[in-house]
Amino acid sequence: MALIQDELDKTDAWELPELQDTGVPWSALDTSGKVKRVLVSAAKLLLLLGFLYMFICSLDILSSAFQLVGGKTAGDIFQDNTVLSNPLAGLVIGVLVTLLVQSSSTSSSIVVSMVSSGILTVQVAVPIIMGTNIGTSVTNTLVAMTQAGERNTFRRAFAGATVHDFFNWLSVLVLLPLEVATGYLYIVTKLIIDSFQIESGEAPDLLNVITDVLTESIIQLDKSVISGIATGDPEARNKSLIKKWCKTFTNTTLMNVTVPGPENCTSPSFCWDDGNYTYTLKNISETINIEKCNHLFVDVDLPDLAIGLILLALSLLVLCSCLILIVKLLNSMLKGQVAAVIKKILNTDFPFPFGWVTGYIAILVGAGMTFIVQSSSVFTSAITPLVGIGVISIERAYPLSLGSNIGTTTTAILAAMASPGDTLANALQIALVHFLFNISGIILWYPIPFTRIPIRLAKALGNTTAKYRWFAAVYIICCFFVLPLFVFSLSLAGWQVLVGVGVPLLVMLIVIIVINVLQKRKPSCLPSALRSWDFLPLWAHSLAPWDKVVGVITAKCCCCCKCCQIASPDQDDKLQESVEENQNGHPAAYDNPAMSAEKEKHFLCIKTH
Repeated sequence: MALIQDELDKTDAWELPELQDTGVPWSALDTSGKVKRVLVSAAKLLLLLGFLYMFICSLDILSSAFQLVGGKTAGDIFQDNTVLSNPLAGLVIGVLVTLLVQSSSTSSSIVVSMVSSGILTVQVAVPIIMGTNIGTSVTNTLVAMTQAGERNTFRRAFAGATVHDFFNWLSVLVLLPLEVATGYLYIVTKLIIDSFQIESGEAPDLLNVITDVLTESIIQLDKSVISGIATGDPEARNKSLIKKWCKTFTNTTLMNVTVPGPENCTSPSFCWDDGNYTYTLKNISETINIEKCNHLFVDVDLPDLAIGLILLALSLLVLCSCLILIVKLLNSMLKGQVAAVIKKILNTDFPFPFGWVTGYIAILVGAGMTFIVQSSSVFTSAITPLVGIGVISIERAYPLSLGSNIGTTTTAILAAMASPGDTLANALQIALVHFLFNISGIILWYPIPFTRIPIRLAKALGNTTAKYRWFAAVYIICCFFVLPLFVFSLSLAGWQVLVGVGVPLLVMLIVIIVINVLQKRKPSCLPSALRSWDFLPLWAHSLAPWDKVVGVITAKCCCCCKCCQIASPDQDDKLQESVEENQNGHPAAYDNPAMSAEKEKHFLCIKTH
């Protein structure tokens, strides 16, 4: 509906706010005042860099925590290659596994391991890579939720985060059917691999050199365990993901071993039978532990799940705290002339006729910054609060997010080039599939202004979530959990069930979209009953009734919590004054009627108590 409805109050809702400078002007300061301001600004900049460093490290720890909690489950999901042969199932498995491990590079490396070991073909792996692209975009959407306190800030932040989601979903909507029908991504990347003589190299460590100092002192993981489970290694299931030994030595010895029969011998020339047993020569590898790792959990006697939950809680606490402090510091620093200069640099286009170049430079900047931090989640999560406070417009955040998609694939290409010679071609082809998928998506949804549909969809969702903030949680749960799990469940039941349930739902969705378009553009073409949705119950075509339900539930929860506490006489007097003011017609803090009802019910509950 966002594509056909009029965008009301577009200018007021999405205009970047002016960050007013309430301090003393620079010209009015004396020498000591100027020195003090410079020192305070420098201290704020150092604090900002420190909080940003902790924010990036907390994202890394968060990824490790998710791998400890759900890594083995992710390996089990990948192991069912009969389901993976269904392209739609492969797509949602890529989404779910990336959500479980919170790292597209980890889920991509699992896919590379499975392709290299012959469990999957590259053609089957292509939809999974598309799914990892979607799964990695949930992080910045969750980061936007921390800015729900102020309505317009949340509107901009959530739209700035979800523009990335819509780009990924729309790209998959077009490119997955195209890939199934033509094999376009596989064929092009296969031609590239066959055309060049590519040699194994070494992937550079950029920001990891700085962040690994802290993150590796907290936790280190053996990611080969997840890959081992996915590739069917029975020993990997009983191993812990927590790395205990950082330096090991593998000694391989040619030894006589017994085998069930001659057919199990390594070679006919190395096979003999003494009448009772059959012997053969075989290389036996023994791993000798040399040096133990040095992190907090190396000697902790707890299961992976418990350690993962501890790290999950701590990393979320640090992440949210750092994000709040970063936003407050940015609000205090970006005022007056400084804010005007930064906003002008980030949001101003080049003069005519080169205005169209600005967006492509933003894509290159996004790719470069993502290449430096080596994570699209980190970069998009960092610009989300900037969009929220009004430093970056959503029109500029969109090409930056597209660039981050390109940047994360270049990192994957370099990592693939560091693979051993026997897995180099497969690893590099999968990384190129990821790269070409994002390039194709940019060609579809960026060059021509009217094709920038993700911006319109993100703004519409931003308006909705600003009015009904609970809908942001519904969006995240439905798009990243319920929908993939629903499709995955149908895939497990077989393609007949998937087609039998999915096709009617898809047809119904298309019919609804067509009716919406006709209602807006050509209502005369429709029967009188279908010219509006008023014939349906209100809850079926409006969020207002659901908002009242949420408001009532919230009011009851708050009422139950507060009624258990004994209010002091002073608190009773204040509450009585608040109720009287509310009855006298003072405007509410929110324009949502359910919030007013919630407050009144809360006051009356405590007063009755």
